[in-house]
Amino acid sequence: MPYDESVPPTRRRRSLLATTALAAVCLGAAGCGAGDAGAGAPARPGPSGDDAASPSARPSDPPSKSAPAPERTPSSPTRSAPPAGAGSGPLSGKTVVIDPGHNPDNHLHTREINRQVDIGTTHKECDTTGTSTDAGYAEARFTLDVSHRLRTLLRAQGAKVVLTYDGDRPYGPCVDERARIGNQARADAVVSVHADGSAVGNRGFHVILPGPVRAGAADTTKIVDPSRDLGTRIAGLFVRATGSAPSNYIGGNTGLDVRKDLGGLNLSTVPKVFIECGNMRDPKDAALLTSSGWRQKAAQGIADGISSYLNG
Repeated sequence: MPYDESVPPTRRRRSLLATTALAAVCLGAAGCGAGDAGAGAPARPGPSGDDAASPSARPSDPPSKSAPAPERTPSSPTRSAPPAGAGSGPLSGKTVVIDPGHNPDNHLHTREINRQVDIGTTHKECDTTGTSTDAGYAEARFTLDVSHRLRTLLRAQGAKVVLTYDGDRPYGPCVDERARIGNQARADAVVSVHADGSAVGNRGFHVILPGPVRAGAADTTKIVDPSRDLGTRIAGLFVRATGSAPSNYIGGNTGLDVRKDLGGLNLSTVPKVFIECGNMRDPKDAALLTSSGWRQKAAQGIADGISSYLNG
């Protein structure tokens, strides 16, 4: 959930029209997503925080039997990833910034993460704790795992990949710094990885796009359209890679949501989106999010969407 905030793609360039059509078909067809995702869209829950943790966010919850514990497999990515830098491949010369939502140790630094930062339109907390499954699998651990997998996939295509943090700091970074990292890298695309903390029965993923904002240090004028392109491609290809359906509670079953209250988007000067990969508080979604195999599919879907966007 936002705080403020593998089949490799072919080298054939997809036109925006073709990709948009693909996304529209997948997002509109019942057969593209999980059949049990549900169709009725309950009212959207209260703020899940760009900067405020939801009341259900309990990263330190003790394990319970209500949701499966995360799988531990020898194939899971580790922090000993290859050095950053661009290689050869279809994404050679491109820079992608991956922003793993929250930090597993944020709950140990409440004073620091509660510090107010300027997001242009208002002030919000530096960062938040994020949510967790009922069994205690923290969103911040999920986001870092998927980000590692995503980094590996993008580097294999020659992209230079930068993470906003990599388990190398006690808390944060703050939402304004997360945006600044993408800006300073002059990233061709930035994706912030999250999972939501909504009510049971609310299922599916959604991609958050920046709305038009121009206030204080925030000016999204130049990134609204390219970010929508990036987000639409990710949504369509996430469906194909994971089999998950678009959210049944946010975005009107399109898999897309526009927000103006997230500092990570408001302060970005480069194309950027958030993706909420599923709802950690729903047992069926939690079973997916805690599966190593499904997390690999999620990373593949995001990577495919980024590659489609960068290849035009």
